[in-house]
Amino acid sequence: MKIALMDSGIGLLAATAAVRRLRPDADLVLSLDPDGMPWGPRTTEDLTGRALGVAEAAAAHRPDALIIGCNTATVHALPILRARLEPGIPVIGTVPAIKPAAAGGGPFAIWATPATTGSPYQRGLIKDFAGGVPVTEVPCWGLAEAVEHADEAAIDAAVAAAAGLTPDDVTTVVLGCTHYELVAERIRAAVQRPGAPPLVLHGSAAAVAAQALRRIGEPPAPDAPAEGTLTVLLSGRPGELPGPALNYAEGRILPAVTLVR
Repeated sequence: MKIALMDSGIGLLAATAAVRRLRPDADLVLSLDPDGMPWGPRTTEDLTGRALGVAEAAAAHRPDALIIGCNTATVHALPILRARLEPGIPVIGTVPAIKPAAAGGGPFAIWATPATTGSPYQRGLIKDFAGGVPVTEVPCWGLAEAVEHADEAAIDAAVAAAAGLTPDDVTTVVLGCTHYELVAERIRAAVQRPGAPPLVLHGSAAAVAAQALRRIGEPPAPDAPAEGTLTVLLSGRPGELPGPALNYAEGRILPAVTLVR
């Protein structure tokens, strides 16, 4: 079994680690775009072109499924990627976990990139799944970029700024960018109010990994031998994991896997 994941950068690590935990025997193909990142500021047409290139580089390795480990790319490119690759390769997108957050009933916040915050896409998800539940959209200026470069001071500053925009009565935070899952506990510590119930965080990585297995008819097998290989593509070229990936637990579990070129 081979599962590919794509993103402009290391935001795909959260979903990669989730796949690794569910199926340590799966071969992994990580397709990143260092030549074109970040994707967020790009036009829809430009971003879709970059995403297609990254997806087709991964598809050349004949994966059983392709995960778009990026909220922004899912918003803009999912229909085109599915039209290009399915049914041969199932394509699984990543969307903010607004539905399960709303099911909790309490006020919640959605932390997302400035480009996604307030977008028709996100507002549509809120309308469809969070009717009657107070929702605050929080733009997280510079957080994805800081996580991408493992810039500790910039991460702390961006998390603190977003926490300052998050209402005190929030009980749940939706992590609406895959990069944010890599610093989830730092976000929890910044938002948790003294005396309040433990803050609930909702990411998408675990659900996306499980959906990928469902799409290809494979059950979870967390006790399978950790024999899966790793292929890394950098804007289509064989390469290594970017150095900053090793600053996160999700990245450190991967170099032990055999690197396939």
